[in-house]
Amino acid sequence: MNRLFGTRSNAPKASLNDAMKNIDERVSSLDVKISKLNTELTTYQRKLSQMRDGPGKNSIKNRALKVLRQRKQLEAQKDQLMSQSWNISQAQMTTDNLKNTMITVDAMKRTNKELRRTYGKIDVDKLEDMQDEMLDLIDQSNEIQDALGRSYDVPDDISEGELDAELDALGEDAEANEEAAGEALPSYLTDSALANESEEPPKFVDEPETDEQEKKEMVAQ
Repeated sequence: MNRLFGTRSNAPKASLNDAMKNIDERVSSLDVKISKLNTELTTYQRKLSQMRDGPGKNSIKNRALKVLRQRKQLEAQKDQLMSQSWNISQAQMTTDNLKNTMITVDAMKRTNKELRRTYGKIDVDKLEDMQDEMLDLIDQSNEIQDALGRSYDVPDDISEGELDAELDALGEDAEANEEAAGEALPSYLTDSALANESEEPPKFVDEPETDEQEKKEMVAQ
């Protein structure tokens, strides 16, 4: 049976990269052959330019034409291979784009499942109740702070104008007290007396003064 129908090959199928590699190798081989033919054509052209017309020149010319036909055939094969290489390159690019698209779609599906699983655990009603409770707690905290910061000494209905007037009155009282204190001081302690160096402080004597006659009598005795 195997001889009639053959056996199934277990060899791996060629990929686009393998096909591209095979084409590149064939193109390189054709380039080598075309280069040899170009060298041979150059030799024939040099000989033809130096020979006179005759059977010998015609023979070399026929050889040159044969080489030229071979070169054209090789160039045509190269063009076909280059076209195949371009098509394979486009197919490979399309395949890569499809692979990237499938990877992106698969990642989006997994992300969507994760989002559904995550948001499915959140109760919106409980979240709103928690927000309301937080707002109530903030209001209570503000009321407590207002109560603790209440002032008991200064009434709230005092205006800034009244405070300014009271401050000016205190300044006038202080000036009046200073003037009164200056008048109560003795004259020799005032600033004007201290500034005048010629003025001497008064003498304090316990006994009354006597005239010159009484002094003399007291000395004679």
